[in-house]
Amino acid sequence: MMGHSNRIETERLCIRVPKVYDWVNRQVDLPLLAFNGINGLQDLGFDCEGVTGAPEDPCQVLGDTALTVNCYVTDALGNPVDPLREGSLFITEIMQPEGRHEITATLPTGDTVTLQKVKVLVKGFVVVEVSDLQGNITCTSDPIPFATAQTFFLCAPRGTTVNAHLSFFECDANLICTDGDFQQLDVSITICLDVQMEATVKIEVEGRFCQPREELVAGVCPVNTFPPQCPEIFPGR
Repeated sequence: MMGHSNRIETERLCIRVPKVYDWVNRQVDLPLLAFNGINGLQDLGFDCEGVTGAPEDPCQVLGDTALTVNCYVTDALGNPVDPLREGSLFITEIMQPEGRHEITATLPTGDTVTLQKVKVLVKGFVVVEVSDLQGNITCTSDPIPFATAQTFFLCAPRGTTVNAHLSFFECDANLICTDGDFQQLDVSITICLDVQMEATVKIEVEGRFCQPREELVAGVCPVNTFPPQCPEIFPGR
């Protein structure tokens, strides 16, 4: 008597999924954020540990040599956030009054294709920390806003939406002190902006419904096993 077959029949299914119409990744070097002199120091709003008064000058508190300068992404209140995590930065499409303008682009093959003009806005905050080499005293700036608007030419027909996030973020800060006084602070930011144009579609696929797998048994008792042997040399023939 033949046993029952374990083969599970497949069937055609209709599923609702986001379809990617276009996808690009761009490196963006934001314009340098420069803070100069007394006005720049006031805009930065440094708060140094154990020091009262404003504006607080990290060059006076820490000296003008052997300083560690760090820059990181925060929310509007100055709390550190992961820039690659969704929602950490404000990223949205800039809606154009007459909708996305269309252009005709020529492909390397000589063929032409119609693309749409898409504008994406990225906004966020960074904080600059200045400390001595031992990290005993740290001066922390107020959240510094930054923003960039990028224009893309994509396959973005009516009904598609922007799904954008950062795949890379780098922030560098350079502090210049002169005779123990603040002279200048420059902040440079580089991002990689990942932009996808998506729309929810219904597609037909062939497959089968999933079932829970059997739970693996993980015991706590050790299993006695023999160490690996060397039969090539012992006991030999």
